[in-house]
Amino acid sequence: MPSEMPDLDKNDLGKGSFSQYKYGLTPNNARVRLRLAGSNPHQDVLREIVESGAGPLETAISRRSQQQDAEDAPIEVRLFTGSRVSGPVGWVPRGLESIVDEALSRLDIAGRKQRIPVEIIRKGGLYRVELKMGETR
Repeated sequence: MPSEMPDLDKNDLGKGSFSQYKYGLTPNNARVRLRLAGSNPHQDVLREIVESGAGPLETAISRRSQQQDAEDAPIEVRLFTGSRVSGPVGWVPRGLESIVDEALSRLDIAGRKQRIPVEIIRKGGLYRVELKMGETR
């Protein structure tokens, strides 16, 4: 995994907030989402996924190792599209990595696959990847 996130366009910084989470970083409700940063360079991959009609879409990421956590390494996201894994589609927005790590841990403890459901949306003519964090409760 690359250790540095690329420079991002101001409209591609992702979206999410700790205010949408309770103690323990559990989402407040089933509608909570987190939009990935850095999707602009991956528009071709996202278009292929959308046009293929593959689904349901889920993340193909794992929890950060202690070393990655200590380095505050960014989390690059790929997607499971049925039976295969896509190329990179974006990054967890800086500062929100702990929310994703906790969701993966919560899924693991519950005996579920460590995959966060995903929806690809169109915003301003570009594809954006939203993690359905509320479905990890």
